Amino acid sequence: MNPQEFPQIEACFSPRDFYQYEEGFEVVVVIDVLRATSAICAAIENGVEGIIPVSTVEDARAYLDKGYIAAAEREGKIVEGFTLGNSPYSYLDEKLKGEIVVLTTTNGTKAIKIAEHKETVVIGSLNNLDALVSWIVSRGENTLLLASGWKDKFNLEDTICAGAIIEGVLSSKAFRTKEDSSIAAMFLSKSARDNQFAFLKSSSHRIRLRNLNLNADVKYCLTPNNLSAIPILKDGVLISQENFDKAVKAENGGKSNGEEMVGLKTE
Repeated sequence: MNPQEFPQIEACFSPRDFYQYEEGFEVVVVIDVLRATSAICAAIENGVEGIIPVSTVEDARAYLDKGYIAAAEREGKIVEGFTLGNSPYSYLDEKLKGEIVVLTTTNGTKAIKIAEHKETVVIGSLNNLDALVSWIVSRGENTLLLASGWKDKFNLEDTICAGAIIEGVLSSKAFRTKEDSSIAAMFLSKSARDNQFAFLKSSSHRIRLRNLNLNADVKYCLTPNNLSAIPILKDGVLISQENFDKAVKAENGGKSNGEEMVGLKTE
């Protein structure tokens, strides 16, 4: 195949720029390293049945009032009235296995909702880096990496993660990239590779989390390949790749709704 016919993989630095990039991409990978997408990957890896991303605290509270387990984070803190935020450690609790969790965060869930109309939306982090690279290569589709950033602004950790994904995917020699954002992301990733903790020491969001005594979360989120789960959005619910594949196979059999696949009430 002519390299110009290879599928593309590109990076978008913030949700604000998404609409300038999205055309022609079948797959969108949402990245929020600190901490939403890391927490989502941890949740799915550890048996949480599904995550329902919502945009606002009010949406999450409405689910909470209906008896759902709901999590809400703003400015790095758990929102008053909720017991869960977006710490990955929260989702290691055995009591959450098999449960559905509604989640809203400052940046990550906003990015997911912005991209939800695309054909396939998956969750990326440093935690599931190698598994995600293999999945993207196996799909062979045009893939856009959407960094959640911080309140629509560029941030280092999401861009470094995007660069690492691009570098891994390009090593397959079955993809191409052309955007300057993607090249910049790869350069940043290569610069940070030897010591990501030191490289990100002065990043704005790491400082925010450090000031909230969340260093353990930071260390977890910046650890590559400690997870292999690939959460995929199906009918508004983030589910495991395995459950997603089952849902797709079942679509012609009358059980196509992702909420039904994870046992949610749809009436």
